[in-house]
Amino acid sequence: MLWSDPKNEPPKELREAQAKMRRAGLVLALLMMFAMLVVSVH
Repeated sequence: MLWSDPKNEPPKELREAQAKMRRAGLVLALLMMFAMLVVSVH
């Protein structure tokens, strides 16, 4: 890294995309748990 490089921080768009992916992963995990619960009940 050069001294003139900006701080090691991703751009705003990338941070927003990462937050969306994290939320999507959380929702997917909850859906999977719910699906397993439904399948085990039947």
